[in-house]
Amino acid sequence: MTDLFSPVALGANTLANRMVMAPMTRNRCLDTVPTDLTAEYYQQRAGAGLIITEGAQISEQGIGYPATPGIHTPEQIAGWKKVTTAVHDVGGHIYCQLWHCGRISHPDYHGGAKPVAPSAVQPAGQAFTYEGLKDFVEPRALETAEIDAIVEQYRHAAACAMKAGFDGVELHAANGYLLDQFLRDGVNQRNDIYGGSIENRTRLLREVAEAVADEIGANKVGVRISPVNIFNDMHDSEPQALFNAVARMLSGVGVAYLHVVEVSLLGEPDDAVDMTQIRERFSGLYIANGGYDQARGHAAIAQGNADLVAYGTPYLANPDLPERFKQGAALNETDQTTFYGGDAHGYTDYPALTG
Repeated sequence: MTDLFSPVALGANTLANRMVMAPMTRNRCLDTVPTDLTAEYYQQRAGAGLIITEGAQISEQGIGYPATPGIHTPEQIAGWKKVTTAVHDVGGHIYCQLWHCGRISHPDYHGGAKPVAPSAVQPAGQAFTYEGLKDFVEPRALETAEIDAIVEQYRHAAACAMKAGFDGVELHAANGYLLDQFLRDGVNQRNDIYGGSIENRTRLLREVAEAVADEIGANKVGVRISPVNIFNDMHDSEPQALFNAVARMLSGVGVAYLHVVEVSLLGEPDDAVDMTQIRERFSGLYIANGGYDQARGHAAIAQGNADLVAYGTPYLANPDLPERFKQGAALNETDQTTFYGGDAHGYTDYPALTG
C-alpha cells in the first residue's frame, strides 16, 4: 500500500518518502545571506522526502520581514550553496521557495518608499520591522509597464537557485503575498489586463510560472496556494472558481506540483472551497498541507487525496520526523519563543532519537 514512507518521483528525482518539510520563516539570516547554521538546520531535516526552504525574496523590492534570506545576489547564492551541499551530502532533496511580499512590507525596508501591490489597498495589521511592529501603510499600485520586471525578477531568482544547487523552486502564491494579492479580488482592484476577471487576475502567476519553467524546466517548478487562508487580510468573492482556474492554468503550464494549504487561518477546514475540485483539475503531484498528523497523512495518500503531505511545526522540533513516525516515537515539544530570530537555541539544538 502506498503511504507516507513510499518513494515518489518528482521531476528527475526520486524522493525517498512522501513527507515534505513545509516552508517556514525563521528570521536568522541577518544580512539576507544563509549561514553555516542555516546549512546545519536544513541538513538535520534532510530525512524529509523533500525540503522546501523558508521564503527567499527574489529582489530587494520583495523584502517584508527582518533577517530573511534572498536568492538574487552572488553572496546569497554562495550562502545557499552551503545549504544545498549539506542536504545533498546526506541524500536529501531541497527546493527554494521564491517570495515577494508585496504590500506585506514597510517603507523601512525600501528607503522610505512604499511597498508595491496590485492595488493601493492597505492591509489591516502591522509589519514586523527591525524597530518592532509598525502599522502597515497604503502600498503603491504597480504600473502595468512595471510588471514585466517583476516576472523577470522571478526568472532571475530561479536561475540563481539553480546556480546555488537547488533541485527546484516553489513559487509562493499563498498567505497574502504578492502573487496571492494579484489572485484575489479583495486586494486586486485593477482595471488593466491583470485585474477584473479571474483570467486576468491569474495572469501574473501564469506569466511567472511560464518564465520560471522556461528558465529551469517545468519539472523543477512547484506552486503553493492557500485558497481559504485569510492571513494578511486576504479574501476573495469566488474562491472556488478562482482556485479551480488556478489549478487548471498551472496544469497547462506543466508545473511539477501544486502545494495547497487546505486550512483556514485558525488551522481548520473551511467548506468555502472543496479541495477535491482543485486536485481534480491539476495533473501533477498534489501536496496537501494543514494540520496533518501521521495517521491522516497515511490516509490521504492511501486514499488518493494527496501524493505528498507537508508538515510544518513538527519539523521545527523534530529534525528526524520521518524516523519518529516509523518508530512510533514521541515527538519533541516545540518552543514557540524561538520560532523567529535568535541563534542555535530552538533552531539546531532539538534532539534527534539517536542524540
